[in-house]
Amino acid sequence: MKISQLMLFGVFFIGISSTEAQEKTSLTLDEAVKLAWEKSNEVTLANTKVNTKKYELSTVKNNQYPDLKISGQYQRLTKASIDMHNDEASNESMASPDRVMLGMANLSMPIFSGFKIQNSIEAYDNLYEAETANAAKTKEDVALRVITYYTALYKAQKTLDLLSENQKQAKQRVTDFTELEKNGIIPRNDLLKAQLLVSKTQLSIDEANNNLNNINFYLTTLLKLEPSVKIQVNEQDFFNLKTNNIPTSDASALENRKDLEAVRLQSKASEANIRVAKAAYYPSLALLGGYTALDLKDFITVKYAMNFGIGLSYDLSGIYKNSAHVKEAESKALEVKNTEAIMTDHIKIEVQKSIEDYDLAINQSVVYDEALQQATENYRLVKDKFDNGLSDTNDLVEADVENLSAKINTALSKATIIQKYYELLSVSGQLSQSFNLSKI
Repeated sequence: MKISQLMLFGVFFIGISSTEAQEKTSLTLDEAVKLAWEKSNEVTLANTKVNTKKYELSTVKNNQYPDLKISGQYQRLTKASIDMHNDEASNESMASPDRVMLGMANLSMPIFSGFKIQNSIEAYDNLYEAETANAAKTKEDVALRVITYYTALYKAQKTLDLLSENQKQAKQRVTDFTELEKNGIIPRNDLLKAQLLVSKTQLSIDEANNNLNNINFYLTTLLKLEPSVKIQVNEQDFFNLKTNNIPTSDASALENRKDLEAVRLQSKASEANIRVAKAAYYPSLALLGGYTALDLKDFITVKYAMNFGIGLSYDLSGIYKNSAHVKEAESKALEVKNTEAIMTDHIKIEVQKSIEDYDLAINQSVVYDEALQQATENYRLVKDKFDNGLSDTNDLVEADVENLSAKINTALSKATIIQKYYELLSVSGQLSQSFNLSKI
């Protein structure tokens, strides 16, 4: 008796643990997107790249400031033989210094370098802005992935709910048909058809469960949640969405797309790099200053030896050699220009396709709504006829399957509209605005 009670307690405990492990977590679409922004590896990498470009820009800006270097030496000397090579000094005993101390300070401030410093700063500033735009595009891409998984998860959950509901009806029909078959009211063939429908529905349920688990794992991985977490979508995200300001052309995309903005900024940087390359054709001019102190013990002491002036350098051979460097920079600039043209055409195609897909989703939803009404009414009529012996089991099962299919199509079409709407916002460069991600 005690063993039985212990076993029951163990089974009860395992049941509770399993239930807790499979406990569903409700998560709105907005919460899912913001969580992905906080946890995603892609977003973290994008932000790191922005910081790298920021530090590179700071490094280049430092080139416009003066260079100040100080150095000092202390050395011990062996007994040196010093000969001044003059008659007066040869008759005197010269000191033999045993140590020397030397201190120097040098200052160099660039005045003119063919505008190389200014153009380098401009180039790296544009590259920094381009990386910032790329990071924004990465965040939008991550948000769209969340939306795709979220809507797919809703579709899988809704399909499973409808299949489970239909399965209950199908099993009840088998129960009813079993009694009717026992009493000889219907042939065994009708019972087998009802049982076959239960089996087919169960296969669909198993497949829907498998699909649901896979999508849930994809989404929890993206959001950095525990794999055991079962996300429950919020249906209000699909029925309360206000689709305002729907893009109808590619004008918004050409203005707001972050990846296109990044290429345009890279183009500006490449133009600045051309000017940097051409800077080698000019001389460099710098303001120079320095201070030197020397102490050669018992021999010579130098203090307050200050110097200042202007330094000029001009690499004459660079006038010939630098032409290849300039051509290289010009070729890279042309590459970026061509990339911008190709991307512009690609964006136009994406926008047009997204507009058509969104319109198609809306039109299909209307048709699915009408089909659901027709399938529901058809099932009601066939059921009445079957109950009155005016139709057979084939008609009833067929009407039931069509009604179930209509319910699933109608439910999924609503989610498809939302997905296509967000895809249209994404290709138009307006996805971040819809979630107000700039506040994250």
